[in-house]
Amino acid sequence: MSTSNTTAEGSWKKALANLPGSPEHIPAFFFSHGSPSLAFDMGIPWMGPNGPLAKFLADFGPAILKKYNPKAIVVFSAHWETAKERLVTDYGDENPLLYDYYGFPKTFYDVEFKSKGDSTISQRVVQLFKEAGLPARTTSKLESRGQDGRGFKGPGFDHGVFIPFRIMFGETFLDVPIIEASIDHTLSPEDNWKIGSAVKKLRDEGVLVLSGGLPIHNLRDFSGFSPDTASDLLRSFDKGMHEAVSQDKPEERKKAMINLVNHPGFRAAHPREDHFVPLYVAAGAGEGEGVTTLVEEYAFGSFAFGS
Repeated sequence: MSTSNTTAEGSWKKALANLPGSPEHIPAFFFSHGSPSLAFDMGIPWMGPNGPLAKFLADFGPAILKKYNPKAIVVFSAHWETAKERLVTDYGDENPLLYDYYGFPKTFYDVEFKSKGDSTISQRVVQLFKEAGLPARTTSKLESRGQDGRGFKGPGFDHGVFIPFRIMFGETFLDVPIIEASIDHTLSPEDNWKIGSAVKKLRDEGVLVLSGGLPIHNLRDFSGFSPDTASDLLRSFDKGMHEAVSQDKPEERKKAMINLVNHPGFRAAHPREDHFVPLYVAAGAGEGEGVTTLVEEYAFGSFAFGS
């Protein structure tokens, strides 16, 4: 590991250790979920299984489990958006996987992550959405939520969940039920902030709220994923994101964060907003409270809202 990566690792370990340790009021987290390349080495060191993001995830998962001992995890992913209503998984004793990526070697479609759901938590999430005026319902294993990389339609957790979670929690994780909920298809910062605000009460009910995306996600420009090759414009946007999130006053932070879509580098970083709006979900779930930066490194910033 390089000196810079060693420094980064020490920084996030310290930030994780210093998080408030109250299971009665758990922060909501935005985390960089990476890509399928986290599972196998594809020659992308920064995003590979031995890179700094994988190392962070391997520290992040055990740290938050130990600190908060959650009774459930509710996760939002950049890879599941729905229009008009929120969908919430209710998959029972085993959560299926949706291998929603294309053109990878066969081994990528053999990746496993065993976990379970919890109908009571799923129904509670739906209830909170409805109380906030957001139409919502559960979805079961009998209902397709998309098409996987082999052309099959089906239910299941997308790779924005199972790829990082198998690093964070291990390939078999049955101790804590996991429920996934969809983000809003409009990809509006305000609409997705409302989604987070709607589930804020979960944090006081022993439920860990996680929201995964990426601060930089442009598949037309792979040089942008590494700090060694990223353009000045992308680096400027990443810096701007950290400056916005770190605003002390919650109302000023919200204004600065929502205004990030007007940054000159926003479209270079996100031709489509899907990987960025999960940041607003996490921020909404921690609205009006403090924020802690867990990872400051370029392209995989991660934050604890309500800390």
